[in-house]
Amino acid sequence: MADDFDRAMAALQEQVLQDARNYFSAQVIEEFSHPQNEGLMLEPDGLGRAVGLCGDTMEIYLRLAGPRIAKAAFITDGCGVTVACGSMLTRMAGGLLLAEAAAITPEALTAALDGLPEDHAHCAVLAVQTLRAAIAACSGPAGTSPPPSPGGEAGMQEQPDNNRERGGPTTAPSQLPEKHD
Repeated sequence: MADDFDRAMAALQEQVLQDARNYFSAQVIEEFSHPQNEGLMLEPDGLGRAVGLCGDTMEIYLRLAGPRIAKAAFITDGCGVTVACGSMLTRMAGGLLLAEAAAITPEALTAALDGLPEDHAHCAVLAVQTLRAAIAACSGPAGTSPPPSPGGEAGMQEQPDNNRERGGPTTAPSQLPEKHD
């Protein structure tokens, strides 16, 4: 009986993946199946939060090395396309100057993902808005970047969220630890 259930689940999973292949690019599927840079970051130099038109939320964390983004990470409670956008965008931003990263557009992100269906274009907009909020949090007076500091949010821990590969949810902003003094 367990073998029948396992076979039925495998067939269902294959059908879902085939449906995704018919709708999304191979790059989108790769990014949401094996996201990069997903997880919380301890003491980021910049943290951006945004809520999309569809209600998805995203956070992007930036760690600077001088004027450059040394590391970018994200979390979201959004759909697979939002995960794909966060994964690709954090990879695109890594190593860039803040101004260069701020110039990334939703259209450039969409192109890096080999396109998005029109009904998911807002996912790229959400990711770019979140990155720009994180960049703004890094910017000091007159657009200069402050040196990396141990600021950050208390209680935040850097830990990869590998639940997505096991079919579980990603860490949602509402699940972040509360600040305790």
